[in-house]
Amino acid sequence: MSFFKKLFGGGKAAEPAAEPAGATVEYKGFQITPKPYKTGAEYQTAGLIAKDIDGTRREHSFIRAERHPSYDTALDYSLTKAKQIVDQMGERVFQ
Repeated sequence: MSFFKKLFGGGKAAEPAAEPAGATVEYKGFQITPKPYKTGAEYQTAGLIAKDIDGTRREHSFIRAERHPSYDTALDYSLTKAKQIVDQMGERVFQ
């Protein structure tokens, strides 16, 4: 890679490191899948909330600012955060 590409960020954009998604959990009729990913030396809070509504699967992905030192901590917190989103928004999360 040339000097200028390195200097100005040319080339491929960095992608989050792939981590295995956590187990999908049923919560108040929603399916929650925690999906934290590695950012630098930490793990970012993220996940997927899904529900079948009138025969159509609706999904909402979320990423939050919280970062954690371990994957397991991020997994637990992502699940907690998704439950909080469901409690606060319910099906409005899909709008």
